[in-house]
Amino acid sequence: MSSESFEAYCYDLLQAGLDHIDQGITVFDKELRLVGWNRRFLDLLDMPPRLAFRGSDFSNIIRYNAQRGEYGPGQIEELVAGRVALAKKFEPHKVERVRPSGQTLSIRGEPLPEGGFVTVYTDVTERRRYERLIREQNEELERRVEERTLELQKAHDELLAAVNKQREIAAALRRNEPRQRLIIDSLPAGISYWDRELRCLFANKRFASVYNLTKGRIVGKRCRDVVGPEMMAAFADAIERARSGQNVEHEHEAVNAEGRTITVRTWLVPETGDHGELIGLFSLSLDITRQRQAETATHQVAKMDAIGQLSSGIAHDFNNLLTVVLGNLIPLRDQLAGDADQTEMLDPAIAAARNGAKLTERLLAFARRQPLSPAPVDVEGLVSGMVRLFRRSLPRSIEIVTEIRGRPYPALVDPHQLESALLNLAINARDAMPKGGELRFETTFVTLDQTESEASGVAPGEYVQITVADNGSGMDAETRAHVFEPFFTTKQGEGGSGLGLSMVYGFVNQSQGALRIESDAGKGTSVVILLPKSTEPAEQRTDSAPSRSMKARDSDLVLLVEDDDRLRAVVRRQLTDLGFKLVEARNAAEGLDLLESVVDFTIVVADIVMPGELSGLDLAERARVMNPDLSIVLMTGYAGGERLRDLESSPFPVLRKPFDRDQFVEALWACRSQ
Repeated sequence: MSSESFEAYCYDLLQAGLDHIDQGITVFDKELRLVGWNRRFLDLLDMPPRLAFRGSDFSNIIRYNAQRGEYGPGQIEELVAGRVALAKKFEPHKVERVRPSGQTLSIRGEPLPEGGFVTVYTDVTERRRYERLIREQNEELERRVEERTLELQKAHDELLAAVNKQREIAAALRRNEPRQRLIIDSLPAGISYWDRELRCLFANKRFASVYNLTKGRIVGKRCRDVVGPEMMAAFADAIERARSGQNVEHEHEAVNAEGRTITVRTWLVPETGDHGELIGLFSLSLDITRQRQAETATHQVAKMDAIGQLSSGIAHDFNNLLTVVLGNLIPLRDQLAGDADQTEMLDPAIAAARNGAKLTERLLAFARRQPLSPAPVDVEGLVSGMVRLFRRSLPRSIEIVTEIRGRPYPALVDPHQLESALLNLAINARDAMPKGGELRFETTFVTLDQTESEASGVAPGEYVQITVADNGSGMDAETRAHVFEPFFTTKQGEGGSGLGLSMVYGFVNQSQGALRIESDAGKGTSVVILLPKSTEPAEQRTDSAPSRSMKARDSDLVLLVEDDDRLRAVVRRQLTDLGFKLVEARNAAEGLDLLESVVDFTIVVADIVMPGELSGLDLAERARVMNPDLSIVLMTGYAGGERLRDLESSPFPVLRKPFDRDQFVEALWACRSQ
């Protein structure tokens, strides 16, 4: 290939690279005159094409930006003069700027050897909004993924169309080869050119570095010798289609120079002669690993949120049914206490109903709809206590190893839910090691930076990390993909409910933490839990108060508000058995009318979720304003959505369905002590 032809290749290659990437590029000479740019630069800054021509003065572009408020308030010429003076220093710089439109741009400038500079503009708006989108817009995630897919497809189509159209910029830049090479090596993409025999004629620095080579060592090598036989086989079909004259897009995984597996999207664009004969292939490769991780996380969050909403709705209705069942079976058993045959039939029914209550509790934990009681907890102390319990209850064939550092690890978490989560993980580990093995617990502090936190789906900061690992049977990829879904279990016929890991997943996420599973078939499983570090020292835990008895006072009058007739009948009987007089209402609006017309009420017992515009919590808040001395108890099987956050900060005692007489009495005691 002649020098002139090679320059033409570089020219075409540069233009293709500039217009394929998703970042804006500008190049100014030492006189601050524009000598190169790409279409993405104009799109990102909403810049009119009339300002983008070879020789355009830097100050004209700055003045246009200042006039439309890009740099904030101030005198236009002063703003222009200040930025021109900074540009003339030709110093490396990197800034991030929020445009009036709300778009956030990352701007990085690098000086050129002979004066001037090349600037790369990156739209980082979505990156900065990512965490807020995950937290606040779960219901829109599926739609956003579809929109993003359409945008990517549109961008891909534009990139392919631009290959054969944009050559004017490259013609100007071709005159200065050193400058061209610097620009090409600064691009965040791997660029290469191969002749018809697939021998490399050109490669930029990024492309060569992926294969742990320098540009000088890669030129002249055959493609198979560069990428290796395995990747060559994976690329065979794409290469043949490109050699036949097609523009080809190919996505694959590769191991970079650091030994990390990355996802790469490569475009192959054939160059043909006047008679259609193949001359060579242009190659453009982009690292899309983070994009794929973000899309996977978005899909996972959307899927788990949808399953969680379904689960919480089921739990709500099931809790109402169980409250009616227990509310009738327990008094019936008490009445038949002397009849052994009858109580022998009732006791298993009551036990089954209570097991059902535990099942709904796990469903609510998975759905992140269960009110938690977070407090500063010494995680290492809690883990040590649970390990002592496991050593007494797990088979002796399982060796329990702990990595204890002898220091407090305070986390802001519900201690009872954390104990339940560790118990579930220990049971799973036991079942994965039927012939024995090693179960390891480890606690430590970790600090997540922006990149690590985005990968984990939590905010940057300090976390307490708990690792529970076993060397049992492990899981394959298909099992790992479904392991957090409720009722998914590999213990068919062995009594597995499929709610253990679902509960752990929901509890950790509701605690503003993260959960990660690392497992391979035959190589064991490691579950890593991240919990927010507490800024306060751990609290001393106390035992629960003993059961109490209660009798109504003569002055007591209860307002019972419940829309379910059967459930209202159960609560009515429990109140009358305690000696209370009561008035009933079927919804919050009816209850509010009674409170306004009857001044003798001393206690309000209300369900939270009821038909109509007002909930039980709304009723309680309005009742407290009307009469600050009212005692109020709320009942819930599922608070739901925004109401859950309101309920966690509410001053009213909450009675979780299903409940028995002792739990009801405790709630009444709590409301009297408000």
